[in-house]
Amino acid sequence: MDVIDMWTGRIACALQAALRMTNEAFAAHLGVAVRTVAGWHKDPSVVPRTEIQAALDTALERANETVQLRFARISRPTAGPAEAQALRVAIAVVVKADEVLLVCRRGDTSLRWQFPAGMVKPGAAPADVAIQETVAETGVHAAARRHLGERLHPQTGVMADYHLCEYLAGIASNEDVVENSAVAWVPIKDLGKFIPSDKIFPPILNALENA
Repeated sequence: MDVIDMWTGRIACALQAALRMTNEAFAAHLGVAVRTVAGWHKDPSVVPRTEIQAALDTALERANETVQLRFARISRPTAGPAEAQALRVAIAVVVKADEVLLVCRRGDTSLRWQFPAGMVKPGAAPADVAIQETVAETGVHAAARRHLGERLHPQTGVMADYHLCEYLAGIASNEDVVENSAVAWVPIKDLGKFIPSDKIFPPILNALENA
């Protein structure tokens, strides 16, 4: 059995996938709130609190051999293509004139600006998830215009699917105060002040330069 020194949202979601549980079932299994599990899907880099780390340890220890083997395969970023794609996040790059929409994620010790994003469940279309999560998090309605590509995220190890979206309607507001501290339209020219340019998927920068 793998021993996890430090659980992150990504690794916790890998255990959920190995157990083949819904968010609700996994939350009940661990004794945490459903929004906590949903938060791991939205921000795979988050580090759960100490008591939740212990609950995850126990869940892994009590899992049968098949689940532990499945977890070992899914949780490794170097896994094969089919396994690496078990966890997929849809990311919306929403543009309005010369501005782009950002949310400020809450972390255990810091705040971090990023594009609206959500976990893609089996059978769901990533573009649809990107739009739905944007509305759920910010109140902004948008339309997916172009697929910008995908990559295995270098920090979280999940498959990130990027979509350039056009603003349609709505006033940007923080609709998910548990996960986010703020929502803002940011001038495209100032994006580097919020997210370091070397951390942004290059096709996003190319698309915004021509927006």
